[in-house]
Order: sequence, then C-alpha cells, then structure tokens
Amino acid sequence: MTGLRMNHDFDFIHGEWTVQHQRVKRRLAGSDEWEHFGGSARAWPLLGGQGNVDDNVIELPSGSYRAASLRAWDETARQWAIWWLDGREPARIEVPVRGAFDAGVGSFFADDSFEGRPIRVRFLWIDTTTANPQWEQAFSTDAGRSWEVNWKMRFSRLR
Repeated sequence: MTGLRMNHDFDFIHGEWTVQHQRVKRRLAGSDEWEHFGGSARAWPLLGGQGNVDDNVIELPSGSYRAASLRAWDETARQWAIWWLDGREPARIEVPVRGAFDAGVGSFFADDSFEGRPIRVRFLWIDTTTANPQWEQAFSTDAGRSWEVNWKMRFSRLR
C-alpha cells in the first residue's frame, strides 16, 4: 500500500464497551425531558486501518435493537465520513456526516431531514483520550446557528 497514509483519529474506539445513553424524549420540540438507558458496543478497524466499524446494542426502554456505524477516512478531502445503519430499518443507511478532529474534538456535519423538515446534523466526539469517551448528536433547524443536543453516549471500556 505504497503512499497510503493512515489516520488514527478513531483508534480510541476499537474494543468492547458498555454505553450509557441519554436521549431527549421529543426531538426539536423544546423538550428538556431525557430518558436514560444502557447499551454496548464493539468496534474494530477495517480497510487496513483506513476505516472502522462498530456493532451496537441499544437498550431503549421500549426494547433493544442493533445498529452499526461505518467510518472511512478520505485522505484527499482530509476528513472522515460516518454512516449509521439502524437494525430496525436495515434497507436504509443514514446520510453520512463528514468532518475531522481538531484539538482532540471530532466535529462532523450533514444536511438531512427530520419528520419531513430540513435539518443540519452534528456529531461531536469529546474526551477521546480518557477512559470514558463521549459522543453527542445535535440537530439544527436554522442552518447551524443554534443546536439542540438530543442524544449523548458515554463509553466505558470492557476490553
């Protein structure tokens, strides 16, 4: 693989994790009521280290489901693309968020829709050098001028 440079931003996520989730009950509705639930994740590298995947069990109060993230580093664009596949809708893969890490914080964005209206999506990865990295998702209805955080995940390493 001559000339291929690897990006190691997501090496921190490889392994097995327990996950504590917090999710706002009603997105983009001004709700400040959060539900808390558990889960697990297992992540490993792909593409010779140029990407990775994780397999998640999400234990919603209404019942568990599986989902996966696929991440790939685009050396030309100098950014990551991240896709989400929800096991409840296995024929639909989400619009990828794209972005990079700067000063230890990963910021990733996409234009999408929620309940028929256009939104901007943001994923943030923080605390990636600690024993408990965190991910959060936020939506914006005003092209990113303001954000509503609607999902947070705190990871604790098992292996």
